[in-house]
Amino acid sequence: MDTTGTAGRTRPRLIVGITGASGAAYGVRLLERCRTLEVETHLVVTSAGVQNVHHETGLDRRALEALAAHAHAPGEIGACIASGSFDTAAMIVAPCTMKTLAAVAHGMGDNLLTRAADVTLKERRRLVLMVRETPFNLAHLRNMTAVTEMGGIIFPPLPAFYHRPQSIAELVDETVERALALCGIDRASPREWRGL
Repeated sequence: MDTTGTAGRTRPRLIVGITGASGAAYGVRLLERCRTLEVETHLVVTSAGVQNVHHETGLDRRALEALAAHAHAPGEIGACIASGSFDTAAMIVAPCTMKTLAAVAHGMGDNLLTRAADVTLKERRRLVLMVRETPFNLAHLRNMTAVTEMGGIIFPPLPAFYHRPQSIAELVDETVERALALCGIDRASPREWRGL
């Protein structure tokens, strides 16, 4: 992937959204891994996302935002990531609530996170939604279909066990690597299945 862009950038830009669904570890680990890979992250986290990150990981808003290269408030609708002219490689929402999924599916850019997702789709860039809910009702499934038809990727963080993970951290890491690879981040390193 060419990461230089028209302005001579040397590293890819990735928008990271975090919402209030369970699974905050995915968003936190994604930010940590992007820092290691020298990916420029633009974080937008909802108020419910902040609350859930604190509940599940102990991080407060300041500590969470410190993991990102840039952090934007959900109400900051004039932020750079609200415009298609701001070139990014992709956007990941990790985790993604059903409310956010519905807003994206119906083009409701009512906050910066959903506006950035809408921009990502309209610019034909990669949008990965790590949806967290179970079981799915028909509205959830229809919204997932709608986002898929628009070019988005529905990526529930379902763990794989064929590599015989030894910890929750290993499960989270593998899912994050797969999501980064889906976004075209060259140095992501999901484990490849080599057969039995």
